[in-house]
Formats: sequence, structure tokens, C-alpha cells
Amino acid sequence: MITSTANQKIKRILKLQKKAKARNEEGIFIVEGIRMMKEAPESRIKELYISETFLQKYPDLPEHLKKKAEMVSDTVFAHMSDTKTPQGILGVIRRMSWTMDELLHGEDGRAPFLMVLDHLQDPGNLGTIFRTAEGAGVTGVILGSNCADLYQPKVIRSTMGSIYRMRAVCVDDMKETVRFLKQHGIHTYAAHLDDSRFYDEEDYTKPTAFLIGNEGNGLPEEICAEAEHKIKIPMHGQVESLNAAMAAGILMYEVCRQRRK
Repeated sequence: MITSTANQKIKRILKLQKKAKARNEEGIFIVEGIRMMKEAPESRIKELYISETFLQKYPDLPEHLKKKAEMVSDTVFAHMSDTKTPQGILGVIRRMSWTMDELLHGEDGRAPFLMVLDHLQDPGNLGTIFRTAEGAGVTGVILGSNCADLYQPKVIRSTMGSIYRMRAVCVDDMKETVRFLKQHGIHTYAAHLDDSRFYDEEDYTKPTAFLIGNEGNGLPEEICAEAEHKIKIPMHGQVESLNAAMAAGILMYEVCRQRRK
């Protein structure tokens, strides 16, 4: 059992919790909580740590997790955890790597359905979009390098496990990416308030990509200019816009509704 916060393994976990560079160099992310660990693909679990009292609360831990687990004292676990009330289980998970070509080919014969995120900064919004995307049948997510770090702990928690299953690619040049999508037959729709049609007036049964921008400022004009269409969600009262994750969810489930017919 590890009983000291000065232990090198514990210091490394703390560094991985806080530093994106460290996570990127190792190609991993940190997961906490019993549900997230049970959903983790066994082949991708690199390390696993549990607190000394964890098995008293969760005696039915799957055998493959018990075999990988290294025990630490409750005090040390509280020190290494990123949550205020840790459950007592933490895993180091290997990332999956996807290509743009894999995102462009829908699964099971489905037309490609992509979410393209630019300057999205809120970790909770980003994680929620991933979770909603899985539920709505999105085939891939494209993130601009200016978005919040997909692999930071708060984003990971907000995905509620979808991080294991949702295909994602990070790109440096969003303008070129949108052009690339159009060249490959993907119809692009920018969420934008000006000169826009209502979102439910479009046909999303064809290959589709939604462009979602920053929570406060929306999409940069130069990115909007690259999209084929501009769409908006109708607003009543004095509300000017919706939370980015809420707006993305409405758009995603409109695609889901149309393709279900």
C-alpha cells in the first residue's frame, strides 16, 4: 500500500491531473469513479489505484479491475484525486487515436454526422456535447485546437463514459477543415443568428456537419463564411442565445429525428 504523498507514482498522477502537456506526452487521461472505471475498455487501462477502504463500499468490483489495482491510503487518495468527494478509484487510461478519414465514414451504412467545435471553452459544455453526441448517433467530433482540452478531468467526468466510444479528431486549421469536409460531400451548417434559416427547415438525412462556436462570441465570421448554410434556433422573450451544449443538443436530435423516419 502506498502511504506517502511523496511517492513518485502519486507525484506523477498529480502532474497528469494538472498538466495537459504531461497527459499528451503519455497519450493518456485520468478517470475517477466506479461507473467510469467499469465502462473503461480493459485493454486501455494502463494503471489503477484504489483507496484502502474502497472495497468495503464496492465489494463487487469486477475481477479484471481488482487484478490491476494498487492500493493507497485514504489520505493519499484524497490528495491525488481531482474531486471533492472521491469514490476511491482512479485509473490511467490510454487514449484512442482516430483519423479524419475514419470520421467521414459513417458506421453501419449511416450517413456521416459530425459535430465541429471551434473556440468552445467550457469543460462542462464540451463533455456534455460528447455525451449527447453518442446518444444522438453522431459519427465523430472535430475539435479546433483552440477548444478546451478534451482530456482534462472535468471534461472526462462530463462525458459520463462517452469519451471511450466517441470518435474525435483535433485540428489546427478550422477553415481548411471545413473546406475539406465540403470537398468530401459533407454539408456544413454554421450555428449563427444572422441571415440564417431555422434549424428545422433543413434536410439532415444527407451527410451533415454542425459548426458550433464559443459560448459567448459564437463562431468567428471567417469560419461561418466557409459553411454552406447558416442556421438558428428560434428564440422568444429577451433570450438572445442558448447554452452551447443545449443548442448543440437540439441540433443533434433534429438529425436523429429526421433520420429515424
